[in-house]
Amino acid sequence: MSRLQAAQVPVTPFQQNCALIWDAEAGRGTVIDPGGDVPRLLAALDRAGFTVDGILLTHGHLDHAGGAAELRRELEARQGATVPIIGPDRRDAFLLSGLAEQGARFGIEGLEDVAPDRWLTEGETVSVAGQDFAVLHCPGHTPGHVVFAAPQLGLAIVGDVLFRGAVGRTDFPYGDEAALLESIRDKLLPLGDDMRFLCGHGPGSSFGEERRSNPFLRGPRLDAFPAG
Repeated sequence: MSRLQAAQVPVTPFQQNCALIWDAEAGRGTVIDPGGDVPRLLAALDRAGFTVDGILLTHGHLDHAGGAAELRRELEARQGATVPIIGPDRRDAFLLSGLAEQGARFGIEGLEDVAPDRWLTEGETVSVAGQDFAVLHCPGHTPGHVVFAAPQLGLAIVGDVLFRGAVGRTDFPYGDEAALLESIRDKLLPLGDDMRFLCGHGPGSSFGEERRSNPFLRGPRLDAFPAG
């Protein structure tokens, strides 16, 4: 990843991977999907020793976005500068406006609703630690889920679209299995087998490894995922 460094900090009872990505030479970086446990995230940022330029959200679920508002306040107080919250697609606004309610439903205190400073749409780019990442709209898990991809670095941050050996849940009222699989087929796998990804839960993988071995990408429904 060039001179970029990355760390993942599991947060909330769901053990969601909050990603810290930074340019060690420049001492600046990005936080992606701070779902909660903000003191733990601040301690990890202190160890990494970089200034946070922005907070990115892949989608609006509590374990990915519930700590974003608190983290922004803490960082702005520490750094003395604005820290924007960017993403996801506007179609997840209904989830971001209900984060506190989501947390209460699962017995998780301290989560806050959040309004991003910038919504994202397919075809835009965002800066992650000074590197351009393309924004891909990948619905199915949620309507406004986005993925951040940097082919020049061989890296994507996929949130809850794809996991090692699994895919994102679609058993929500707003979930759409067909849209999720289409997102993987048409937007992620064409990025190439060598592209590695960080995901929202568990270890990362590569698109090639998942295309070859992920059971959710095999079978009669998914003949469009040819074996390599």
